[in-house]
Amino acid sequence: MAKGKSGTKATKAKKKCCKDKPRCAKCPVVLMRLERMGYAERDGKNSREYEVAKNVPKKVMLVARQR
Repeated sequence: MAKGKSGTKATKAKKKCCKDKPRCAKCPVVLMRLERMGYAERDGKNSREYEVAKNVPKKVMLVARQR
């Protein structure tokens, strides 16, 4: 995913997980899981900034947000 593509959105991860169930979409754990699945890409300069695909399937997001 290249920066600035229309199919992505910039997201900044929270500093700490809020322990919600299911996890919120900005949780660092969720964004790391989406990155491993190929739906997000970490920004090289800042480790908390991600480019997340807008077309993430609902089932993939449910799996990423599981506690």
